[in-house]
Amino acid sequence: MFFVGINAAISVRVSNELGLGHARATKYSVYVTLFQSVFIGILCMIVVLAVRNHLAILFTDNEVLIKSVSELAQFLGVAMLLSSVHPVISGVAIGCGLQGLVAYINLGSFYAFAIPLGYVLGYVANLGVLGLWGGMIAGLALQTLLLSFVLYRIDWNKEVEQTTERMRIWGDQDSEMEKIKL
Repeated sequence: MFFVGINAAISVRVSNELGLGHARATKYSVYVTLFQSVFIGILCMIVVLAVRNHLAILFTDNEVLIKSVSELAQFLGVAMLLSSVHPVISGVAIGCGLQGLVAYINLGSFYAFAIPLGYVLGYVANLGVLGLWGGMIAGLALQTLLLSFVLYRIDWNKEVEQTTERMRIWGDQDSEMEKIKL
């Protein structure tokens, strides 16, 4: 949930900075937030991997479950790292007005790629939980990769121009409605 909050924060920050016409400040905000999220994700991954043999003890005393959690901890670590990055990149794209593109990337990454891959790995290849989770992590990695490519291709000066044009078209709606009422 922490990174979902960062998603909302960076989305608002990007849209506000673009609205103010600050291309460099937008780019700087994105890079700082992305760096911080990656750093936090790496720290979380390291903690999970460091305590993987003792992580399940917080929740159970069943030795079979403790062993299973220990074996799955590497997947949790990778998932935590990817989950620290993709909400930030999604928030940036949403702040730029690319909500539709983000939705299509999410649908394609998970429904068209991750779920079928997880099914094949989990049930056809008989990997069970490892295969199912591996498919989901592969979908998360694909989503992160595609959104990273979108982020890399953003021309911040062009985004400021587009935002200015949108504000010119849509920004004065309240005053137009008041003129109609008069």
